[in-house]
Amino acid sequence: MVATAASPEAATSPDGPSRGAAGRRFGTAALALSVVVGLLLGYAAGWLTPTLTRPGDSSAEAGFARDMTTHHAQAIQMALVAFKYGQDDAVTQLGVDIATGQQGEIGIMQTWLRQWDLDPTGSEPAMAWMPDGEKLMRDGGLMPGMATKAEVDQLEAARGHELDVLFLNLMIKHHLGGIHMVDAILDQSGNEQVTEAAQRMKNTQQGEIDNMRSILSRIQ
Repeated sequence: MVATAASPEAATSPDGPSRGAAGRRFGTAALALSVVVGLLLGYAAGWLTPTLTRPGDSSAEAGFARDMTTHHAQAIQMALVAFKYGQDDAVTQLGVDIATGQQGEIGIMQTWLRQWDLDPTGSEPAMAWMPDGEKLMRDGGLMPGMATKAEVDQLEAARGHELDVLFLNLMIKHHLGGIHMVDAILDQSGNEQVTEAAQRMKNTQQGEIDNMRSILSRIQ
């Protein structure tokens, strides 16, 4: 179906309705492929990194891998919405970067669990690995920074500039919560494989927070 002038794709494309819609559909398919590739590369990176010690099921390392996988999954969900329906080019590019980057990190963390002969889900409650972690859980089991269902629903219903602003605010909060979790594993773990990856996550997310705040100051 050819997009009309009222469609989100046409409204945000400088190339006109038909070309903009086709480009966005092609871009969505390409991003989906990139996310899959990122996951596979993450698995490969996890297998290629040697593990000298094997954390146990109730270890901080296992808890971090499981909980950060869940945390990342919501970020990917929101990033894909931003890519598909955002208006500002910097926001849609950020959606690509977050979706592909965090999918790769999920691959790495899930590979750790396989290397350690652990299940993707463990016997410990979410955030039990983190000091006072259970007290940080909110709104029926949300980890630090995660959006509520109502906030995700609002984001998925938004379009254009409204979506850009909402996405940036939600993702800044989401990244800050993720960094809080990363700091906890950096304090607790002596596993070089885990701490190196966690530090990379922190550096990436801090850089994205700076970028998002810059974009917000420009578009608000």
